[in-house]
Amino acid sequence: MGVSTSRPDKGIALVTVDFPPVNALPVQGWYDLADAVRAAGRDRENRCVVLTAEGRGFNAGVDLKEMQREHDSVTRTGTDTDTGTGTGTDTATRTGTGHTALIGANHGCAEAFAAVYECEVPVVAAVGGFCLGGGIGLVGNADAIVAAEDATFGLPELDRGALGAATHLARLVPQHLMRALYYTSRTVTAAELHAHGSVWRVVPRAGLLDAALELAREIARKDGSLIRLAKAAINGIDPVDVRRSYRFEQGFTFEASLSGVADRVRAGFGKERPA
Repeated sequence: MGVSTSRPDKGIALVTVDFPPVNALPVQGWYDLADAVRAAGRDRENRCVVLTAEGRGFNAGVDLKEMQREHDSVTRTGTDTDTGTGTGTDTATRTGTGHTALIGANHGCAEAFAAVYECEVPVVAAVGGFCLGGGIGLVGNADAIVAAEDATFGLPELDRGALGAATHLARLVPQHLMRALYYTSRTVTAAELHAHGSVWRVVPRAGLLDAALELAREIARKDGSLIRLAKAAINGIDPVDVRRSYRFEQGFTFEASLSGVADRVRAGFGKERPA
């Protein structure tokens, strides 16, 4: 379990994420992923990185249970994080108790997404099953995406009391579709993204890794120094500063948490809400 790196072929690093049951990453998991991708990119033997995952889906975002455990722990001490009342208020304020996991997830996701984008060599994402929340941040910052026929992509953030990764969804679909998907929390299929040109190939689940490695091998046949220059050049002409754009979004996630909106939405998730 965790993040591992292997070399399935010359010039190719395979970074695999495995956090059962649904690949919802804890805070440390995001940092481990960032470290693995950056290390693979720094290795001069590598000319391409393939990012994939074990299990039912590619990525289910952050581990909300980790945040809930912290929230429950604060509640048990008698601290009300919304009103600032209770016997543990002073200690909670000084230590950041109640928001440590949220801040950690914010920073961890930002680092993992940036690591994919800033990787010194191209990153190919091999996506099977669900790709949600933080998964969109990863694939949206990848250089190419190969997807299984069962792959679905979406941002259920508004249903989870959070915001973020619209920056990366906007790299996968046109602007107005991105907004409609974001506001509704709907998902799109691999075939739909292929039609928009953001997915390179759609293949049966059993052939996913082979298809991703096929593309990676084609990239890895290029001159190693030149492919690194090409990656830097393409990032340099990108019209959007993805790191800054995503960090801007995260500020609103934190505001939703501090205001109590996030807790209210999560508590009502799955229940009928008034219009």
